[in-house]
Amino acid sequence: MDRSIAQGPPPDPGGALLAAAAPRARTAVVVGLGLVLACLVLYQLTRPGYQTIYNHFAWQAQAWLEGHASILYPVAGPGGNDYFNDVIPVVDATGEATGRGLIPFPPLPALVLLPFVALWGLAVDQVFLAIVIGALDVGLAFWLLGRLPVRSAVRNLLTVFVGTGAALWYAASLGSTWYFAHVVAVGLALGAVGLALDAEAREAARDPDEPRPWLDGRQVAAGLLLGLAATSRLTVIFGLPFLVLVGGGGTWWRRGASAGIGAAIPVLGLVAYTLAATGAPFNPVYEALYHYEVLAYPDLGYNGAWSLQDLRYIPQSLGIMLFGLPEAMPPCEPGAVREAWNASGCSWLVPGQRGMSFLLASPAYLLALPALALLRDRRVAGSLLATLAIATVNLAHFSQGWVQFGYRFSLDFAPFLLVAVALGAERFLGPRDAPRPARLAVVAGLVAVSVAIQAWGIAWARTLGW
Repeated sequence: MDRSIAQGPPPDPGGALLAAAAPRARTAVVVGLGLVLACLVLYQLTRPGYQTIYNHFAWQAQAWLEGHASILYPVAGPGGNDYFNDVIPVVDATGEATGRGLIPFPPLPALVLLPFVALWGLAVDQVFLAIVIGALDVGLAFWLLGRLPVRSAVRNLLTVFVGTGAALWYAASLGSTWYFAHVVAVGLALGAVGLALDAEAREAARDPDEPRPWLDGRQVAAGLLLGLAATSRLTVIFGLPFLVLVGGGGTWWRRGASAGIGAAIPVLGLVAYTLAATGAPFNPVYEALYHYEVLAYPDLGYNGAWSLQDLRYIPQSLGIMLFGLPEAMPPCEPGAVREAWNASGCSWLVPGQRGMSFLLASPAYLLALPALALLRDRRVAGSLLATLAIATVNLAHFSQGWVQFGYRFSLDFAPFLLVAVALGAERFLGPRDAPRPARLAVVAGLVAVSVAIQAWGIAWARTLGW
């Protein structure tokens, strides 16, 4: 093994350790379920008072049920979709509109919605499904953290952070097209990371003389989950470096081969679907929409001379991701009533529509900094490398999301960064036999501040009708 911590458990012939661990395991199950249920209730209570009108995936699922790859578009009137921006009309050989349109998004979220659309049609409560999936994501985060050598306090606090102190709360409670895709991808990516960590632990306990299969089953499954996540959010696939460095197989190339084979199955399926639906292996809808948005939204800083994925977008995108700040509302006239918050005579800070620094919106991510001293640990190196790869690809994209609180693209790398955050927090707390209550208070404080900021942002988002 090339990690000093990768050692098997001590012999336990009498089963004493197993007996002592059973109550702790039962307590962990109760705590995990409690956190999932708490987030389910919280997300439901803080959802918008209206059903989302951005339900592209429901329309896609309905089209499949009718035997089409393209959706009906534009459909006018109540319950229609003629206000959708992210659609391009399908035309016939003469250039005439066919009454159908193509959407650019990967298809997995529509597949998730398919059985529910079959039951309830376009009236399906997409937001509630996002809430349920988001709460399950919290449970997966708790499970993942249990695969790491961190104390219970860290596991519990960071699960609270994932569920209520990071972008998942906003995404799951809103549940519109883009956020529904995020909550689906987050759970699958958390599963991939957790399986790789589990395979890593089993590798540490493995007898070095035991014959080794060419492929590691858990690593193949981890790759499969990561590939599935990419069929909801494409850029998640760039988290593969984590699975090359962490997991079962014994060497980096065995880990990478196992994970790569698993990931290739859904990714090749996505390419085949896109080719059948659009006639091209890569969805051409985004390119058409890019040129439309360059002209339609001049204030967003898009440059028509650049491609939709262009390294020259990184500086301005980085400004949003790391340095985006709230905006100050102008002060009220004396005695006037502010329409948005129904408050008089004072100034307010409000979230910017283009986004806000993910470190400012969720300062508990700063707990990853102590993990920089652990770069020789493959779990930390893989976590940070995957985060950097996903973030770089996202930053090169022309759009960083719009009309959002915080930075929603952070959800693409959050499952990977969580590993560095957890190990960094554990290192910050110091040895378990020398408790430092003040340091635990710092960790808890960063989580509490993150939760408070998220609550502030969601309150403003609901007030402003986002």
